[in-house]
Amino acid sequence: MLPSSPQVEKARVKDLNFYYGSVHILKNISLTIGEKQVTAVIGPSGCGKTTYLRCFNRMHDLYPGNRYEGEVILHPDYVNILSPTVDPIDIRMRISMVFQKPNPFPKSIFENVAYGLRVRGWTDRAVLDEKVEQALRRAVLWEEVKDRLTHPALTLSGGQQQRLCIARALAVEPEVILLDEPASALDPASTLRIEELVGGLKERYTIVIVTHNMQQAARVSDWTLFMLFGEVVEFGPTEKVFTTPDDKRTEDYVTGRFG
Repeated sequence: MLPSSPQVEKARVKDLNFYYGSVHILKNISLTIGEKQVTAVIGPSGCGKTTYLRCFNRMHDLYPGNRYEGEVILHPDYVNILSPTVDPIDIRMRISMVFQKPNPFPKSIFENVAYGLRVRGWTDRAVLDEKVEQALRRAVLWEEVKDRLTHPALTLSGGQQQRLCIARALAVEPEVILLDEPASALDPASTLRIEELVGGLKERYTIVIVTHNMQQAARVSDWTLFMLFGEVVEFGPTEKVFTTPDDKRTEDYVTGRFG
């Protein structure tokens, strides 16, 4: 087991390098992601946080010239999700992503949540109804929208739209949820609801969250990764990273001296 690693692993990152064309963005990242825990990724803008996150569901494959090196081994079947023989669509079914800005589809609330289920071939209306309700309940949105499921998703508030996007991700029962600064565009009340939601979801899911908000990282995560210039500066239990970090650069960043 790698130093400062969760006891129960969901994914192991080994010698991960990533290139945008000839530009070397991520450099020799090795660490483990704990199962049913929240791992926060922090660091200044441009340090590679989102690039790192998008490696987990092969989002970089959508653009030409990008290249991975190394491995990301997903448990329990020990598949290397970066292998060229692995179908990225299969990976995205197991690892869902929620983006910084809420991006509901121009469909009804119901059809937004049902979208991934329909892609997977689910057609039985009773089953869809059950799974949509279940996902909305897990996203703590059901009570707010249950009487207007046929209404356009874009009529929801920003905070509701983001929870809808989380429900859409949950509907396909992923193993891992990637959150890319999910509350950065929201007001404080909506941010609090997202944080509370993350705390509840880790009972069922493994979560990796990118955040620029140090207080948020300290509140919601079990483990914290601090990145700088595409490299791992420090990775460990969140309480330790924020109170007794091993690296002076970590201390300077989490206390606001730079970044």
